[in-house]
Amino acid sequence: MGNVYEMKIAGVTRKLPLCPLNDELQIGAFVMFGDVELTVACGAALLEKAPAFDVILTAEAKGIPLAYEMARQADCCRYVVARKVPKLYMRNIFSREVKSITTEASQELFLDGEEADLMNGRRVLIVDDVISTGESLEAVEYLARQAGAQIVGRMAVLAEGDARGRDDIVTLGDLPLFDKDGNPLD
Repeated sequence: MGNVYEMKIAGVTRKLPLCPLNDELQIGAFVMFGDVELTVACGAALLEKAPAFDVILTAEAKGIPLAYEMARQADCCRYVVARKVPKLYMRNIFSREVKSITTEASQELFLDGEEADLMNGRRVLIVDDVISTGESLEAVEYLARQAGAQIVGRMAVLAEGDARGRDDIVTLGDLPLFDKDGNPLD
């Protein structure tokens, strides 16, 4: 298979570089940063499947362009980002620990109290670029519940690993895991 995996996502073909997680396993690196064509297409395709919502919530950082584009296309007033590091302007912060498949160390996600107030009692749609283990999704859901949000949906461009086949996440496709030689495992 080589160093890349080619796939079509929302009508757009991309070659995803394969990146080793360990000596036996690789993942296809799906990165929307800087790819306006892909971000616009994925945002539109997900919105076609989205339930009614008031606010979009995502985790920093790779879901930010998608959340922005979906909010823009939907004429939504706001999207909220659960941050990896608290910022000086954030007040009444609450957090949740998370372990991501693409980050070695455990990290935390932080939500600003003002943004939590924005979600309180509102219909919140959680979006991300790729859902793998579901750990980041669980942390974002926890923060949304702490904010008093009504979670109306979970969406991602792609599902890989444990997230493939989950019926509680709407996706545009599946991304396989790869062996050390770059062959899809499923």
